[in-house]
Amino acid sequence: MKKIFTLKKIILLLSLHCGLLTFAQTNSETIKKNQEAIIEEFVTNCAEKYSYNSQMFEWQQCLDAGIKKDSTISYLWQQKAMPYFKARKYEIGMVYLDKAVQLNPEKHQSYRAFIKCIFAKTYKESISDFEDCIKKFGNSYVMDHTYNFYIGLCYLQLNEYAKAEKLFGEYNDDIFKNRQGLEHPTALFYYGVSKYELKKWEEAIVVFDKALKLYPNLSDAKYYKAICLARLNKKEEAKKILEEAKQDGKSGYTINEDNVIYETYPYQVRWKS
Repeated sequence: MKKIFTLKKIILLLSLHCGLLTFAQTNSETIKKNQEAIIEEFVTNCAEKYSYNSQMFEWQQCLDAGIKKDSTISYLWQQKAMPYFKARKYEIGMVYLDKAVQLNPEKHQSYRAFIKCIFAKTYKESISDFEDCIKKFGNSYVMDHTYNFYIGLCYLQLNEYAKAEKLFGEYNDDIFKNRQGLEHPTALFYYGVSKYELKKWEEAIVVFDKALKLYPNLSDAKYYKAICLARLNKKEEAKKILEEAKQDGKSGYTINEDNVIYETYPYQVRWKS
C-alpha cells in the first residue's frame, strides 16, 4: 500500500509540475503578445509619427502613455533615452537608459556602453560596461563593431595606446582571417592611429594605406598619414597628402559611422570650409 501511495503521489506531483510549466509558458506568451501590442500602439503608431528633433514633447508623451500601461517593457525606456543623447542631454537620457538596462541587460547594456563611449565620453565607465557585457554575453557586436573595438577607442582617449593597439590589431586580424571582404576602413584607421600615437610612423602608414585602399578619400587617414610622413622627413610627400586630405575633408569624406552626424568621433578631423 505504501508503494502504491508513493507512486500515486509521484504521478500527482508530476502532473502538477507539467500543469505549472504549461501555465507559465502560456502566461509568458500572453505577456509577450500584450507587450508587443503596447509597443505597436505607443511606439510604431504614436511616437514614430513624430520627429523627436522638433516634436520631442509628443514623442515622449507617447512613450509615457505606453509606460503607464506596462512599465516593465525595456524598449520603451530605451526609446525615451535615445533622442536625449542625440540632443546632447546625456544625463537625462542615461536615467532612462539605466532603467532599460535594469529590465533587460542582454538587450540594452552594450548600447549603454556604446553611448558612454561615443556620446557621453565617460570612457572608464564605458570600458567597465563593455567588459561586463563580454563576461556575461561574449564579445558580440553593437553599432557594427565588437565590444573590444569600442574598448580600444576608450583606451585611445585615455592615452593607453599600447592597449588600444593590441585590441585593434586583434580586431582587424579576426576580420582578415575569418571575414574577408568585410574589412572596415574605420577599424583600420583606428589601428593606424594607435600606432601613430606610439610613434610607429612606418607601421602606421602601412595601416593607413590599407584603410585608404578600402576608402580612397578618407580624409582623416590621409591627415594622420601626412603627419607620419613629416615625422619621417618625407616633407614633400607629406605636403601632397595633406592637401588631398583637406580637399577630401571639405568635400565631406570623413569617418562614415552612422552616428557621426551627431558626435565627433575620436581623432576625426573637422575641416573649415
